[in-house]
Amino acid sequence: MGKRKAKGRIVNGVLLLDKPVGVGSNEALQTVKRLFDARKAGHTGSLDRLASGLLPICFGEATKMSGFLLNADKRYLATFKLGKVTRTGDAEGAVLESNPVGSHSDEDIARVLDDFSGKISQIPPMHSAVKHQGKRLYKLAHQGLVVKREPREVTIHALELTGRSADELHVDIKCSKGTYIRTLAEDVGRSLGCGASVSMLHRIGSGPFDASSMISLDVMKARAEDGLETLDQMLLPTDSALDDYPKVELTEDAAFYMGQGQPVLVPHAPTEGWVRIYRRANRFIGVGEVLDDGRIAPRRLLR
Repeated sequence: MGKRKAKGRIVNGVLLLDKPVGVGSNEALQTVKRLFDARKAGHTGSLDRLASGLLPICFGEATKMSGFLLNADKRYLATFKLGKVTRTGDAEGAVLESNPVGSHSDEDIARVLDDFSGKISQIPPMHSAVKHQGKRLYKLAHQGLVVKREPREVTIHALELTGRSADELHVDIKCSKGTYIRTLAEDVGRSLGCGASVSMLHRIGSGPFDASSMISLDVMKARAEDGLETLDQMLLPTDSALDDYPKVELTEDAAFYMGQGQPVLVPHAPTEGWVRIYRRANRFIGVGEVLDDGRIAPRRLLR
């Protein structure tokens, strides 16, 4: 039997999608993939259906870099609804508690938020994609089950109050991968003595990307009417996902040996960490890691 021909065209690059509220991350991905008629695409970290904002989508060779965006820091704008505790930690879940908010000064709130800055421990919510004995927690939650979850350490790089009302806190959050904003809202509400849940969540940062270059689905659909070339102009280059990493340029000989999987010595290269690797003529070929002896080892190379 002959090999089945892959569907779609070869597309390489990164699209910064502004995911709308009410659309799942995979649903948004499949919509974008169809618009581009792309053979291969993947997103770089789910957003809940009730969340909106930055969802980087990698096409083709850029999917090899998606793991680096998954592990990157994120930034969110969020609203914590005080006094409302829900089953899911956000506005989608049934209300479990409606408590009086009480009176809290700006100093009280600042002190509580400061307690959640830096490295903190979080217990993943039941309504999350974490696996327990091979099953997603949210699937167990839908069956009415609650299982023990091990706490995880995350880092809140910044937690700033940007506004407030009698029963809402508007916050700007910069955090490490794996941070659950719903859990953060619940913990902040618990510390204030009234409980809380997330009523709005909008992602504005992921790794080197910010909200300034996001494109909505509506804009994309409108431009699709002008042809695929118009859509392709929206794509960022594959190496844009790694703009936070220092750049290293190889000679042709060094690039050859690295292509064979061998570490190479590069003059004046960084002495530690991860690097973007280029051949001459500024051709991006992948990602490497500096070894203890100063050589750079290939970790993820493009074709």
